[in-house]
Amino acid sequence: MKQISLHGSRILIGESADNIREYLPSSQVIIITDGNVRRHYSALCDAFPTIEIGLGEPNKTLATIDHVTSELVRLEADRRTFILGVGGGIVCDVAGFAASVFMRGLPFGFVSTSLLSQVDASVGGKNGVNHKGYKNMLGVFAQPQLVICDPQSMSTLPQRELVAGFAEIVKAAMIADASLFAYLEENAEKALQKDPQTLEHLVYEAVKIKADIVAVDEREQGERRKLNLGHTFAHAIEKNTALTHGEAVSVGLCKVAQLAVMLNLMSAGEQKRVESILQRLTLPTTVDVPTPALCAAMRKDKKKSGEAIHVVLPVGIGRCEVREMAFAALSYLLSVDKPAVIL
Repeated sequence: MKQISLHGSRILIGESADNIREYLPSSQVIIITDGNVRRHYSALCDAFPTIEIGLGEPNKTLATIDHVTSELVRLEADRRTFILGVGGGIVCDVAGFAASVFMRGLPFGFVSTSLLSQVDASVGGKNGVNHKGYKNMLGVFAQPQLVICDPQSMSTLPQRELVAGFAEIVKAAMIADASLFAYLEENAEKALQKDPQTLEHLVYEAVKIKADIVAVDEREQGERRKLNLGHTFAHAIEKNTALTHGEAVSVGLCKVAQLAVMLNLMSAGEQKRVESILQRLTLPTTVDVPTPALCAAMRKDKKKSGEAIHVVLPVGIGRCEVREMAFAALSYLLSVDKPAVIL
């Protein structure tokens, strides 16, 4: 097991959920989870009052928060209650948001059960829900006291969900660690086969990159914007397709790599390495979305500022920079090769 500390958050990588009682700060615990995860963690969920939410992105809404907070009232939760989200990214977002607003804030933590949530949603203190299909439009910054990245969950994780998490690891490597990118290139097949040592190394290194960035910019005023690499496009793609978040991030990473080449920030060879590793990890690298629809969705993005939006662009593998780009310029660049279609 490895441990990372971040603004009062204790992140345990490689620890089992079976040992959760050693870390809980209170005996008064309420679990939030979904039906699929509950079946795999029945012993844990049977030990504490449990609130179950629906499956999938459509349930990451204020309606679900209303359901959760109503249950918290019914269960007589108070400010001594510790909220424990057990599940993937949607569960973590919902549990963190609900805990942060109920009674002006309850302590909370996560048992993170998907690769995507272990390297992204459960770490960093962003807790949000969607609004009318737009990603994370409503949310708060609040750090979990505890995050357990349970390696046992990988054995039962559907392959599509496992693969989705690799997109966020590729993103982390592109942002700040060329050696992690090279490790992925050398060990892609082991990762796909769920090799425990490979997965634990990837999770730890990706979480460390995110934690180091969040440590200096918790509320996304500067450096933390880099963690949005590929996400400006990914959220717009999610709005217009049936791709999962990780799959959309993969396509978004390919698109920003292409833009970086067009702007002479990245070599064509590095761009090909990005596309190649994502393909080897069985992630999509292209999708057909009309440019007007894409730009319309990006205009609703949290990162927009008037007629411009902050876009993170790779400057080679292992480095990136944030640029403010006018929507008109971005629309033109998207249309250079295929006027009507992204990628």
